[in-house]
Amino acid sequence: QVQLVDSGGGLVQAGGSLRLSCPASGIILSINSMGWDRQAPGKQRELVATITRGGSTNYADSVKGRFTISRDNAKNTVYLQMNSLKPEDTAVYYCNAFTITTDYRNLEVWGRGTLVTVSS
Repeated sequence: QVQLVDSGGGLVQAGGSLRLSCPASGIILSINSMGWDRQAPGKQRELVATITRGGSTNYADSVKGRFTISRDNAKNTVYLQMNSLKPEDTAVYYCNAFTITTDYRNLEVWGRGTLVTVSS
């Protein structure tokens, strides 16, 4: 199978920065789109950012100009650099990847989540 392990969350003061990482491993032939979602307490999960294999990016309006998504295709890893963090960014952040496995299956995979807490 394919696994994603998201990490890098923690407690930070408003205005601070964190960098999330998420390497993919397993029976991977290639990875198409990768991205990050988040879910705040009592709220629905929302898309934060996505990045294609070629590097095209898409961001939620709420994080534009503050967050940067990137990826290292050689390492099958996606990153999320979060700057100027706000208390409303507090959430569990989940990475995801649309993969093609070595037996030619299309498989969408999710990480287990990493908690980001921003104090005011």
